[in-house]
Amino acid sequence: EVQLVESGGGLVQAGGSLRLSCAASGFTFDDYAIGWFRQAPGKEREGVSSIRRSDGSTYYADSVKGRFTISSDNAKNTVYLQMNSLKPEDTAVYFCAASRPGRLGGLDFHEYDYWGRGTQVAVSS
Repeated sequence: EVQLVESGGGLVQAGGSLRLSCAASGFTFDDYAIGWFRQAPGKEREGVSSIRRSDGSTYYADSVKGRFTISSDNAKNTVYLQMNSLKPEDTAVYFCAASRPGRLGGLDFHEYDYWGRGTQVAVSS
């Protein structure tokens, strides 16, 4: 059974940092793209960043480039999202998701097959 479990969310002041973790199980980690998405109240789900272990490719939304960094620890089947210089507009529920081999992955949530339950990130001004 494919499982994705996010952790690391919380409340932080603007300018602060958080590191989110996505622990994956039930599939061959190297073959999948793993993406981070977020959804704020009343807004559509937005692609934040993704990584594909097989070719090392990473993607970032323009709104987070230079502030967020995605990485993976294959020994732990875990993907991280380091978020620095956080802004109030980063406030959202953050989800990680897995895209099966052969699918595009990237930042389009339609390309993802499995989802975690999310972790709340709140940034105060």
